[in-house]
Amino acid sequence: MLEVRNLSKSFGRRTLWSGLNLTINGGEMLAVTGPSGAGKSTFLNCIGLLESPTSGQILYEGGDITRFSRRARCRFRRDVLGYLFQSYALIESATVADNLEIAVRNRRDRGSRCREALERVGLTGREKEKIHHLSGGEQQRVALARVLAKRPALILADEPTGALDKDNAAVVIDTLREMSDAGCVVIVATHSDYICGRCDAIFTVGSTEPEQVAQSGIKGI
Repeated sequence: MLEVRNLSKSFGRRTLWSGLNLTINGGEMLAVTGPSGAGKSTFLNCIGLLESPTSGQILYEGGDITRFSRRARCRFRRDVLGYLFQSYALIESATVADNLEIAVRNRRDRGSRCREALERVGLTGREKEKIHHLSGGEQQRVALARVLAKRPALILADEPTGALDKDNAAVVIDTLREMSDAGCVVIVATHSDYICGRCDAIFTVGSTEPEQVAQSGIKGI
């Protein structure tokens, strides 16, 4: 479903990474690893069309998304992509419901999809609360519910548990794993060995190919 071919990214004379190759299908969950500053977030941003690679291709269902027009990029983000940021990216002055509803295009299903998503992340009945009244863990669960309500085919998660306690982190990763098992492509940038162990493969930024997760642990870490 998603293929990266010979991708590179440079900033002036500095080459962040080059020659990246990756294929991931629906129903698979990939961990993107590497030291701080290696370009994990930049790699996700290129796939999410928030940044442009210097060279190479990113193919989704056979089409090179790096060549999309501005309108096609907007449609791709709207119809295909779900993004889970470490910083939550919520409208803090708005309610929980408001933050979820902007992600659902179909007005007829909007209410039921939002309620179902909040139930899955353990926030039933919190629709009318303002975001700035919630804890960090609760805000990340709202952000996750927004992705659930949208029902994307491709999910990018950038350090989604970096600021969370163990229980909230488990809710996030369990839900992402469930969405992957249901057919989504899920790509998670992470430093966590636990998250790597929940994924199907590990891709270290700076390498050229992903590594499969070994049955007895995490291969290559």
